Amino acid sequence: MLCLHRLYPFIACLLTCRATVYDFEKLGGKPDDDSSQTAWANGGLVNKTLQAILQPGDTLFFPNKTFTLMGGIQAEGLHDITIQIDGTLEYKDDIDSWPTQDGKQVLNCMVFKNVTNMTFTSSGKGTIDGKGERWWGIPGIGYLIREENRPKLFEIDKGKDILIENLLFKQSPYWTVWAHNMDGLEIRWTDIDARRTDADSHTIIDLTAFNTDGFDVTGKNVWIHDCNVWNQDDCVCVKDKSENMLFERINASGLGLVIGSISGSTVNNITFRDCYMHHTFKGIYTKFRGGEKPGLISNVLFENIVIDAPEQWGIWIGPAQQTDSKDLCAAHPCSLCWPTLPFTRCDMPASGSYENVTLRNISILNPGKSPGVLLGNSKNPMRNVLFDNVKVLNPKKTPWGHDFYKCVGVNGVATGGTWPVPECFKDMNEVDPEPLIGEEAEAEELDDIAKDQVRAMRKFEMDGL
Repeated sequence: MLCLHRLYPFIACLLTCRATVYDFEKLGGKPDDDSSQTAWANGGLVNKTLQAILQPGDTLFFPNKTFTLMGGIQAEGLHDITIQIDGTLEYKDDIDSWPTQDGKQVLNCMVFKNVTNMTFTSSGKGTIDGKGERWWGIPGIGYLIREENRPKLFEIDKGKDILIENLLFKQSPYWTVWAHNMDGLEIRWTDIDARRTDADSHTIIDLTAFNTDGFDVTGKNVWIHDCNVWNQDDCVCVKDKSENMLFERINASGLGLVIGSISGSTVNNITFRDCYMHHTFKGIYTKFRGGEKPGLISNVLFENIVIDAPEQWGIWIGPAQQTDSKDLCAAHPCSLCWPTLPFTRCDMPASGSYENVTLRNISILNPGKSPGVLLGNSKNPMRNVLFDNVKVLNPKKTPWGHDFYKCVGVNGVATGGTWPVPECFKDMNEVDPEPLIGEEAEAEELDDIAKDQVRAMRKFEMDGL
């Protein structure tokens, strides 16, 4: 009787011995030509190679040159494949000619479905450039014209044991990396850059590059680490039906380290730690959207995070501050114009539940506004929220005055020297913490963890992506 375990080395040898490296240029791909004709030809060749040529163990190799592609690249059922991008894949920004699904909805740039044990890598730093500027359109007007009918840059649906490394995803027209229904995903040494200007901040012009999310993920067993994100929407975002995820050592600047928006599902056991957020718009951001079905965000830890000069809120735990229509001040369920404009609304859905949320060793340095918003529902308050050593340097009194936080519907506890203590929290600090004000406070009163983070992470130049 032949034992199965004796077959495994033989099967592995078959895969590695027959493995082929396909050089895209040698297959007929044309580099350094951004004409529409070449974009269509190169895109078609990528599709053909992925769908009909590659076999388990093979590698598709893009040499260190620029290849212009048309979107609509799709592959399904691949396994044990490596995609190595040593150059640049640049998408043609010809909106009128972009392929569509039904004559209206545009296809995404590149989509992989039902794939297993795939690696996306580079020997240096490969680039995938979405040329998003034309899709974003004229600041303040482009969104009104196209809304969200724009292609995602890179999508994986139902992936298992996937590795993404050593890549730069640049100027996505819409969401950048959308990895959903995952079981086993690691992303490392990979950067995202989406901006209109070179400003070291999120200007009102830059922020009109709407929906340029960074890493959006769902599923389980996800590890994203040692990455850099500068964008104009959620930097790293955990969406519905997610569990067992770790995000660490990430430099992020945009709309924050995010869970949500969630509705009608459970998100459980999520950790963000050892992150630095330089001139970000929002910092820590968890959110529920509307819906009647109950949703739950539970067992969440944000730990060892420095939020350096956030332009808006350092901490937001509550409803999603967003609009899903051309009315930019519509509340879905919390208006983007709240609380700046009178008569705008911000309501936490009663169907959304928070449970066991911990913020530990969080330093917010010189925020542009009051430290944050903690907005639960009075009929369904947040349960077991802990602020442990959450400190704010030079908190502003606008808009919440001496309360510093908008804090409603939260069963919370503050400990470990947390200051300021949100009004609706129970203050369990052993001694009354002193306020952190001025440069001396930053030099002497921040805890050692925060100081070490600032020293190490400020060396990184976000505009050097």
